Amino acid sequence: MLIVMKFGGTSVGSAERIAHAAKLAVDSAEQGHQVVVVTSAMSGVTNTLVDAAREASTGNWDPQVRQQLFDRHKAVADTLVGGSPQLHAAVVDTLWRRLDRFEKLCFGLSLVHDLTPRLLDAISGTGEMLAAPLLSAAINARGRVSHPHDATDLIVTTDHFGAAEPLAAETRAKARAVLLPAVERGEIPVVTGFIGATPDGVLTTLGRGGSDYSGSIIGAALDATEVWIWTDVDGVMTANPSEVPEARTLSEISYSEAAELAYYGAKVLHYKTILPAFRQRIPVRILNSFNPSHPGTRVSVDGDPSVGGVKAVTSIRKLTLVTISGTGMQGIPGIVAKAFEVVADEGANVLMISQASSENNICFTINESDAPRVIKALHTALEMELTRGHIEEIDGEASVAIVAAIGDRMRGKPGIAATVFGAFGAEGINVMAISQGSSERNISVVVAERDAAAAVRALHRAFGLEKAS
Repeated sequence: MLIVMKFGGTSVGSAERIAHAAKLAVDSAEQGHQVVVVTSAMSGVTNTLVDAAREASTGNWDPQVRQQLFDRHKAVADTLVGGSPQLHAAVVDTLWRRLDRFEKLCFGLSLVHDLTPRLLDAISGTGEMLAAPLLSAAINARGRVSHPHDATDLIVTTDHFGAAEPLAAETRAKARAVLLPAVERGEIPVVTGFIGATPDGVLTTLGRGGSDYSGSIIGAALDATEVWIWTDVDGVMTANPSEVPEARTLSEISYSEAAELAYYGAKVLHYKTILPAFRQRIPVRILNSFNPSHPGTRVSVDGDPSVGGVKAVTSIRKLTLVTISGTGMQGIPGIVAKAFEVVADEGANVLMISQASSENNICFTINESDAPRVIKALHTALEMELTRGHIEEIDGEASVAIVAAIGDRMRGKPGIAATVFGAFGAEGINVMAISQGSSERNISVVVAERDAAAAVRALHRAFGLEKAS
């Protein structure tokens, strides 16, 4: 059984946490599993690196940043392997060399004042390159052989800096050539998350959720039995527990449900994280490194087929509802297409669409920060339609939220929409728009942002999600 374990930033945020992560990996290996570890940067480090890069691009490079990063990571090395002089010296030397590279990049940036996406990747990916030797050393200190591996030598990507995509065939060949012999020898390799490299070796980053993505990419490349994502929560929950105290952990969900939950705001898992594993039909477990005895959530192809209907409620805040309306829109081709072309040209993401069957009205939600720019561009692009009266109004209502009820096999459960409206009616919550896909995997409504938390609680209660199925 080959397991890829990915540890998040809070799970490697201190010497104590790194030692605990090493124990989890070693314990699994002692149970007879082959283990490959993928690590994030220590908590807060990536933000420090990005802030340093942005400051340097204005000419304000502060060498103390390098020293502070070195001191923090060396202190961890002192705690983890201070009693092993040879191992300690090797780790400290690696930290020094990698931070020397970071300093040179920032110093050069302070002279040219041009923070390109390529250069930002080179700087922001340093954190994982500092964490990997620490976690590898901690595993060695527990009696298992481990070596750190830069994912730049394993994960081959496009050159879309800041959000690179893996090249599956090339990655599979490289990862298998390096990692499979290591695990066959009984080693526990530690791979840097978040980063990869173009075919010609230029460092890239995988964007938001990149370290989890790395775990899934490596798992798929190695045909792993499972991918375990160690984080700081007990898996995927029926709702945000800060809003719904009675929310509980879902024991098993499908890839499709996980993708819907991630898209609609569940922060424990980014939607693209599961894609490589999904393509290889590899289950992904979401586990809590602070509570390792908890079974967490298993994400698989079919989830739990015995449970249908709504499984979770989630929300997205800080949105604007854009409405294009006019009795003259009916039968006029191209208006909707032109509107969405404008949205795309402005780089905005449409999160939900709702259209009246009469074609007299279409509304969609976008991020609040994009709204002024998009609405202005719509007025310009649709000026002729406005002048001719085909469109009467282009309006944006700020401070709205999407609340989504999500679950496979909702189609087989009649009355779900009625339950949604009944729950909102009982709480006096106004529904501004509604959308449901033909898959009936989710039903989404737009409400005022001030009502979002109450709406989530109302649906959680109405569907009885606090009760274990």
